[in-house]
Amino acid sequence: QVQLVEAGGGLVQAGGSLRLSCSASRNIFTFDSMSWFRQPPGKERESVAQITNSNRPKYADAVKGRFVISINNNANTVYLQIDDLSPYDSAVYYCKAVGRTLYGGDFWGQGAQVTVSS
Repeated sequence: QVQLVEAGGGLVQAGGSLRLSCSASRNIFTFDSMSWFRQPPGKERESVAQITNSNRPKYADAVKGRFVISINNNANTVYLQIDDLSPYDSAVYYCKAVGRTLYGGDFWGQGAQVTVSS
């Protein structure tokens, strides 16, 4: 069973920074890719960043230049660094592991609330 646990959410002032972490119960590179999604209140969940198992990142246009996705050296945690936060970034942030090749499915974390005050 694959487990993902997010941490690092909280209340931040606009213009500040935050780093979210997603700890996995498996080596990150055994997944096809890892992604961060977010779901603002009353809106649909949207992808903001993805990193493949060849360590290639990709970002949604809305967050390019402010979000950075990375994998730690122990290959068991994925980070999302968020800079220059705005109230529009307020959302529940979810970590997703695409594990169709080795695990036969995708997996989600429980979510981390990020609230940005103006």
